[in-house]
Amino acid sequence: MRTTRLGHCRRLTISAAYFFSVLLINLFVFHPAQIHAEPTAPSARDRRITLAVMELLRRDHISGRAVDDEIAQRMLQQFLDMLDPWKLYFYKSDVEQFRSRVSQLDDMLRRGDTSFAYEVFNRLLQRIDERIAVADQILGTPLDFSVPEETVRDRKLLDYPANELEAYDRWRKRIKHDLLLLKADGTEGQAAIDKLSRRYKSFAKRMHQTDDEELLEMYLTALTSSFDPHSSYMSPSTLENFEIVMRLELEGIGAALQSEDGYTVVKEIIPGGAAARDGRLKVGDRVIGVGQGQEGDIEDVLDMKLSDVVKRIRGPKGTVVRLKVVSSEGGEPRVVDILRDKIQLKDSEAQGQVFELGQKPDGMPYRIGVIDLPSFYMDMEGARRGLPDYKSTTRDVRRVLEQFSAQGVDAVVLDLRRNGGGALQEALALTGLFIEEGPLLQVKDANGRILPYYDRDGEMLWKGPLVVVISKFSASASEILAGAIQDYRRGLIVGDKTTHGKGTVQSLIDIGQQLVPFNPPRLGALKITMQQFYRPGGDSTQNRGVVAEVELPSITSHLDIAESDLDYALAFDRVPPLEVKPYNFVDPGLVAELARRSQARISQVPEFQRELETIARYLNRKNRKTISLKENEFLAEVKKLNADKREEELFRQMIDSDSVGIKRDYYLDEVLAVTLDYLNLRQVAQRF
Repeated sequence: MRTTRLGHCRRLTISAAYFFSVLLINLFVFHPAQIHAEPTAPSARDRRITLAVMELLRRDHISGRAVDDEIAQRMLQQFLDMLDPWKLYFYKSDVEQFRSRVSQLDDMLRRGDTSFAYEVFNRLLQRIDERIAVADQILGTPLDFSVPEETVRDRKLLDYPANELEAYDRWRKRIKHDLLLLKADGTEGQAAIDKLSRRYKSFAKRMHQTDDEELLEMYLTALTSSFDPHSSYMSPSTLENFEIVMRLELEGIGAALQSEDGYTVVKEIIPGGAAARDGRLKVGDRVIGVGQGQEGDIEDVLDMKLSDVVKRIRGPKGTVVRLKVVSSEGGEPRVVDILRDKIQLKDSEAQGQVFELGQKPDGMPYRIGVIDLPSFYMDMEGARRGLPDYKSTTRDVRRVLEQFSAQGVDAVVLDLRRNGGGALQEALALTGLFIEEGPLLQVKDANGRILPYYDRDGEMLWKGPLVVVISKFSASASEILAGAIQDYRRGLIVGDKTTHGKGTVQSLIDIGQQLVPFNPPRLGALKITMQQFYRPGGDSTQNRGVVAEVELPSITSHLDIAESDLDYALAFDRVPPLEVKPYNFVDPGLVAELARRSQARISQVPEFQRELETIARYLNRKNRKTISLKENEFLAEVKKLNADKREEELFRQMIDSDSVGIKRDYYLDEVLAVTLDYLNLRQVAQRF
């Protein structure tokens, strides 16, 4: 089985783009029929899987590189970061011992030998038991929260503790930090101590329940993610979970979750899902508790295995789940009650609306048509069956553009700020609505072969001015469209400094089918990066993304969420350009004047000035390497974070809302103002 995927991690729909949701939960996967037990030893089955993964990486990965000592070093670090991200458990001597074996790991993998994973994991379990005993000791000791003391904010600055004394001190500071967080949440004294004690012990218990399948999945994903951040091994349980999601309508809240440093983090709000329609749950929120129904107790899920959290959140349509969440930057927890439902994709369809502003020479207002496009969707089954009305992005946008033309629209704004990708054929077909003919994309495979994709129909459905709005969340398929529009000089790119920068294609390969084509065993699957995208002009979208010509202030521009922020992301590169006949809708002089006028307006808009202040505070916090553990300073910082977060939440509600209709706000007002300037400056240029 091979399933090609184009969408990026933010856009999860029941389409080829969806399977990345499985990657988000592939470290510890819950399987109801599975009895968890402590890891035992590698099996012959593990050896078959490992050998198959090694061969597929060698044969099909876009990098064409071998599993060598450098990959082995990366793999070990990835594995250690999965197991002990905050360096709370292993001693430095443990890690030095592991690293002394690193030159053997590639040879062991070539033999299908994964015994090293068991050595490391069993040592981890030993250290966890030791640390939990230390934690109990610290929790029984009075702690002074008045002394000026700090803990490290950035885990990359930490080293593993050299001895018991350093390990004790690290845990003492962690416990002080956790107690202060609980106090900010209203829990203190003995209740807070008891809660932390239960949390640490339950975490240790869950780690001891890790089984052989889960350990192999972690170890092989440490290997695959050493090639690039989007390649991973999916165990049979993970693959089965994925297939259920692909086969049936998903019932739940419509959110993708990821485990990060013991927290369950919301990585995606699925358009059309219950959470998207409710609007209160946000990307980046950390789920710290889950309750069933309107009255059920909220269970603490901090440090809980992600698959177990997912199990608690999912449930039948029409039932209520209550999530206790905190924002990504802290602050007071809040409870969000969501009515579970089937995911309806209608809310993620293209929406169009016409806005009037300014004045033409004849006294009439300009009419600007805005299209909000959250994803590149396509009913693949309907297309295969030849249904005349199967759902597709291009069909929907074509219909909107025809309506715009009938209404006498002067310019079109295509908003891709929330668009994380989708079907490749839809991205290409939609781009073709704005050009007559020519190359749209180049794709290179692991053998260096380059395949160009062309628009050959000779039709340009919309011939007028075009503005494409992007953000750092615009990824993959949306970057293909924006890059082609920019290369053809067909339209103006406005928004965040750059798009996400994901320019790779992944395929899902069933390992059992690779080994036994008929009646294959269930051995899981490899998600592997096999191809890379390039714009018509030859530039990759990988890592660099598509750069806006008129940049607007936004907190999203500064978040560490781009491809370039991921470990071992493939590098930007180029291939030979294809012949492109530019339309000259934009030129450097026009862009410079549009940017100048936009900046002048932004300086007078209070909402943008508040956004700039929020950005400055965020960058200041981001650059601080430590967190104060002095109680009054810590709680004062939490209070500031709450104030800042309210402003940010207001902004995110405006751009992330999945309600029907396009909401006009200060950001869209500026996009429309830029578009109006664009129209006027083009008219002046055409008169001369």
